[in-house]
Amino acid sequence: MTAPTHLAQLKANAIDDALPWLARHQGHTLVIKLGGHAMVDESLTAAFARDIVFLRCAGLRPVVVHGGGPQIDAELALHGLTREFRAGLRITSPLAMDVVRMTLSGRLQRELVGLINQFAPLAVGMTGEDADSLTARRHQPWIDGEPVDIGRVGEIVEVRTGAIEDLLSAGRIPVISPLARSVEDGQVYNVNADTVAAALATALGAQQLIMLTDVAGLYEDWPHSDKVVERLTISELEKLLPELSSGMVPKMTGCLDAVKGGVGAARVIDGRVAHAVLLPMFPGDGFGTVVVPDPEVVEVLQDNPFLKAMTSSAPRSHSTV
Repeated sequence: MTAPTHLAQLKANAIDDALPWLARHQGHTLVIKLGGHAMVDESLTAAFARDIVFLRCAGLRPVVVHGGGPQIDAELALHGLTREFRAGLRITSPLAMDVVRMTLSGRLQRELVGLINQFAPLAVGMTGEDADSLTARRHQPWIDGEPVDIGRVGEIVEVRTGAIEDLLSAGRIPVISPLARSVEDGQVYNVNADTVAAALATALGAQQLIMLTDVAGLYEDWPHSDKVVERLTISELEKLLPELSSGMVPKMTGCLDAVKGGVGAARVIDGRVAHAVLLPMFPGDGFGTVVVPDPEVVEVLQDNPFLKAMTSSAPRSHSTV
């Protein structure tokens, strides 16, 4: 067998391996969160854009939520503003909010939409402000037993999926910036992109949530070991959550909330690996950390067609109040 023929055979085998996954997910909604750290390499971001078009052309309904932490930090520095975090959440002053909004929806979203549309004119950019798709209230976390003001940072109180569903029904790929309108003062708030992706996955009745970030997954004993936990049930993750580092808390909390909300599975994958978003198509685990329902929940759904249908349906609006 010649080298070109061998290479073609390998590609054909890969497509054959992916076929069962693609067949199972025809018509299913897949919410993908692309972290800002996974967007710092232009070639990786371009590969991601191509992969999203592939998923859409293969019959899935991808929804992209993007972050932008490193890019926001760089813009803040250019404006003479310092970055500050508490409990893994960015403290956002009114001045910083202007930079956040400009960076997320004015730059990163447009770049990502443009990359996707180079491969097929399917992507449409929006923020949670559009059609009040996301509404929020001021988030005031408790740190060391006291409430802390972190500025214009919101927690989602409602998701309206109408505009997103319209785009999906038209064959489009929504690309969403994690901004939301406040129900308290009408201002625009910054919302953690992991939280937004999880809330959208739940409200859209997504089959899967995939979070692309700058780590290989949830490490078993970080920083003493880089071995990744491959699979966690809801109950197992709930026990681990209080012990996690602050950077992993929003990601794993998002995975937990999504699966508890009816999403089939949620996975954290290393976005620094080319074509990482396509890896779940292939048999076996071995890449990232996947969160799945508890076995007894799966058994109940399998035994009760009515509950299974209710859980897999896509509600038009989801409230967290």
